[in-house]
Amino acid sequence: MKELRIRVLAGVFVVAGILSWAGARLWNSLGTLPSVPVAAPIVLALIAVVLAATAFSLRARLRDQRERQAGAKGVDPLMAARAVVFGQASALVAALVAGMYGGTGVFLLEFLDIPARRDQAVYAGFSVLAGIAVIAAALFLEHVCKLPEDDDNDGGPDAAPAA
Repeated sequence: MKELRIRVLAGVFVVAGILSWAGARLWNSLGTLPSVPVAAPIVLALIAVVLAATAFSLRARLRDQRERQAGAKGVDPLMAARAVVFGQASALVAALVAGMYGGTGVFLLEFLDIPARRDQAVYAGFSVLAGIAVIAAALFLEHVCKLPEDDDNDGGPDAAPAA
């Protein structure tokens, strides 16, 4: 499984933000701008909490297993792989959604004197922060589930096996 790259997430965020900003400008010139739902930052924050709780739980179970604690509950490798996939998917979606709300929020900064638009800009800002929290929790979960490096093969995948 490939490790999630920050550059990819940042690229998704920036592209989505630019497209969302341009779309908001176009939509506003044609009529009314769609609103940023109040539930957006709440849902993203809940996803971040679930990812962080999963990461802390797996980290504790892996530590107990590594220290050979009595009654330690092992970690099923398939469950850990599923958790990582869930984290990676959540991070990619959060980067996309945070970019969309970020672009809309930047557009709304021009209209802070209108109370309804100011509220929408605040919701968009909280959505971006919650999206960043999802990404951070997903990266932490990926770090927790990462297998230790193989010390026997220091030369990389193309190195000849030791005799």
